[in-house]
Amino acid sequence: MPNYRFGKHPPKIDYRTLKLKNYLKSSLAAPPPSYDVLADVYKKLKVSNPASLFPMDGNDSLGDCTIAALAHAETVYNGMVGKKKIIAQQDVIKLYMHLTHGVDSGLNELDVLNFWQSNGVDGDRIMAFVAIDSKNHVHIQQAINLFGGVYLGFQVQQNAIQDFDARKPWTPGPLTNDGHAVYAVGYDATGVMVLTWGNTQQGTWAWWDECVDEAYAILPPQAKQSDFDSGFNFKQLKADLAAVAN
Repeated sequence: MPNYRFGKHPPKIDYRTLKLKNYLKSSLAAPPPSYDVLADVYKKLKVSNPASLFPMDGNDSLGDCTIAALAHAETVYNGMVGKKKIIAQQDVIKLYMHLTHGVDSGLNELDVLNFWQSNGVDGDRIMAFVAIDSKNHVHIQQAINLFGGVYLGFQVQQNAIQDFDARKPWTPGPLTNDGHAVYAVGYDATGVMVLTWGNTQQGTWAWWDECVDEAYAILPPQAKQSDFDSGFNFKQLKADLAAVAN
């Protein structure tokens, strides 16, 4: 049996973190009832094996889930424009150890996102990230549609590993003291689909509401302003980013 590790710290609160709700235009259409980002990625890359595109990235021996989720997001963003890019595991681990100062201590998501935006990772520097109210399912769905996924963290429920091994959806349960970072790439009426531990995993909306404690929409460098300008106020976001930076 493979090992699985956690490693997300509790959410770090920073009043400067911008909020998705402030940039969604009233003209933005309601999200479709279901959406699967991977269907587009698989079609463009002519690959449909999640393990080959989204490997373990050291998360079987290290608490580097925050960086593994980042790496999976990078693969998705590039796949959506037809480019196959998988960050090497040694580079995932190297970045993790750089941010933890060489200790396998886990990380908080906000520090990872700020580094990604300020410094870039593997040649890609995100344009911005915005926090999403995790209780607002419509905003979660709109973010997955607009930006190709949601970077999220959750408090781990007791049977998370057993259900993952059994290919059963995650459902609410007694919480452990662990936190885990994953990347959400789809949803339907029953719940969400995330990437973790070299595979996809379903989670019910009830699990989401019980366990997810932070969620972020990321504006990747591959996105064109015209792709989401009709429903997302990118101009205002850029102005607010400049104000925060000053």
